[in-house]
Amino acid sequence: MGEFELIRNYFAAAPCAQAGEGVALGIGDDCALLTLPPGAQLAISTDTLVTGVHFPDVCDPFLLAQRALAVSASDLAAMGATPVAFTLALTLPDVDADWLHAFARGLNVMAQGCGLRLVGGDTTRGPLSLTLTVFGRVPAGQALTRRGAQPGDLLCVGGPLGDGAGALTLVLNEREAQASTAQALLARYWTPQPQLALGQALRGKASAALDISDGLLADCGHIALASKVRLVVERETLPMSGHLLELLGLQAAQQAALSGGDDYVLAFTLPPGHLAGLQAAGWPVHVIGRVEAGEGVALIDANGQDIPVLTRGYQHFRETR
Repeated sequence: MGEFELIRNYFAAAPCAQAGEGVALGIGDDCALLTLPPGAQLAISTDTLVTGVHFPDVCDPFLLAQRALAVSASDLAAMGATPVAFTLALTLPDVDADWLHAFARGLNVMAQGCGLRLVGGDTTRGPLSLTLTVFGRVPAGQALTRRGAQPGDLLCVGGPLGDGAGALTLVLNEREAQASTAQALLARYWTPQPQLALGQALRGKASAALDISDGLLADCGHIALASKVRLVVERETLPMSGHLLELLGLQAAQQAALSGGDDYVLAFTLPPGHLAGLQAAGWPVHVIGRVEAGEGVALIDANGQDIPVLTRGYQHFRETR
């Protein structure tokens, strides 16, 4: 099977590859054409996932496709963008019809759940890797960025932390868990749900935002640096799931929540006046600290004492997870 036959058979005919809102021209030409409404800006993000680095050498292609697209779509959520389209550059060691069929199904499931349409990409031969570029739209001037946090703002997250890191120990067969616990945690790892609606709800309210991929402390460091402020994280306020606590115990669960990564929930700073309204509307807003004048990220205990931090998160080329 050649490259173009592969694209036609497994991707171009998928429901998520058909024309729709925001897509004037999809797969089939040298470029796709996207349409933006007046007064909108285009949000673009690219992620690459490499076998043996971002996912195990042997894994379910249906789940891998969902995770790959969800990870990219989460960047749109962090900017408060409405999803429009995505491209896929897929490098394969060989053509395996069963693998491709399962991968294409998983990709379509996540794409339709996120409101994203496949508009192009590329296929090549080589070690398995995936590069996805997502496109979204946001009203001009309303995108959430990392640069607006102010002293006096609250530091918040959009849901439980640490489940992704806890699940990774199961994926790597480093731990065992009861079936119900394993199922819940593995779902958070393989099929994370980008907080797209929350991101859009935070437009005009949150002062800064990003999604947590490399660990809470590491990612909050990006907000602190961009906004030129100090973020204070209160350890005892971290939201954690019962499944994570059952798997790891309190101390290890807290460490996973602080530096484990792979959560793909939003972290954001919020002027206090917006908190009650968001929570009353049912949005999952958990206050875990505050913004102060200064620089960096500090972790404190229930008595307000600083807690030394040895591991803040993951960086390529510096350490291994």
